[in-house]
Amino acid sequence: MDAEPADTGAHEGWGPMRSRTVAWHDPGPTTAKILAMAGVDGIRAIIDGVLPVPPMESQMQFDFVEVEPGRVVVTFTPDESAYNGFGVVHGGLLCALLDVVTGCALHSTLPQGKGYTSIDIKVNYLRAVSIKSGLLTATGTVVKSGLRVGFTEGVVVDGSGKPVATATSSLLVFDL
Repeated sequence: MDAEPADTGAHEGWGPMRSRTVAWHDPGPTTAKILAMAGVDGIRAIIDGVLPVPPMESQMQFDFVEVEPGRVVVTFTPDESAYNGFGVVHGGLLCALLDVVTGCALHSTLPQGKGYTSIDIKVNYLRAVSIKSGLLTATGTVVKSGLRVGFTEGVVVDGSGKPVATATSSLLVFDL
């Protein structure tokens, strides 16, 4: 059997290739510093640029903009790199954004020496998101902060203030 040349026409009509550079800080030093702080202080240090944005959030281009005990705001401007096959932002990215704000809202109420992990998250997708949606603003708030379990909710609105997704989350609180 003779080798056939590669099909050079396979990429016609795909459009130009786009790229993005990905970089992050070693999470070890930041994690150690955050663990030595109350939750709200750790998030505030990220907002103030004293600590870097954690790797996952930086990879997804999330920007922490506000924190107070029981409330966190994170923004994200979607681009085509988050598109699924239907030409809209994949729902998993919105779920990740909601998981960040619901978890960080609880984290903002915890003292030093306490941590959390998600037990569950329930997301409702209300409308499609694309680059035309503009800046997305996600707000997470605490419904109830308990000694062992916390309950939070989140909402993402588009650039015109219309809700695009909501979530409720249960989180396990534990000693570090």
